[in-house]
Amino acid sequence: MAQRPTGIEGVLLDEHTVLSITELTQVCGVDIEQVRLMVGEGMLQPSDGARPEQWCFTGIEVRRARRALRLQHDLDLNLPGAALALDLLDEIEELRRRVRALEQHLGG
Repeated sequence: MAQRPTGIEGVLLDEHTVLSITELTQVCGVDIEQVRLMVGEGMLQPSDGARPEQWCFTGIEVRRARRALRLQHDLDLNLPGAALALDLLDEIEELRRRVRALEQHLGG
């Protein structure tokens, strides 16, 4: 009988995690051209470097890229549509955070 793995190995993706464009393509299962298009649409904000080979992405950008890819796949959105959907989802999350903060402040 085959032995089952005893644990799950992973990396926490946050604002302190930094990945190269190559690592981003591997994690998201896309090619460099797709990442360049996502950057061009404003969906991703790379840090460092003027050329794509020099770009670095935080874990937050990785999560954003994966979310955009899911939107494209699940809802059959084109790139601009996915960019708009991401912006709207970000705005909803921010509004929810503000409502929670107000509720806590008001004791509600």
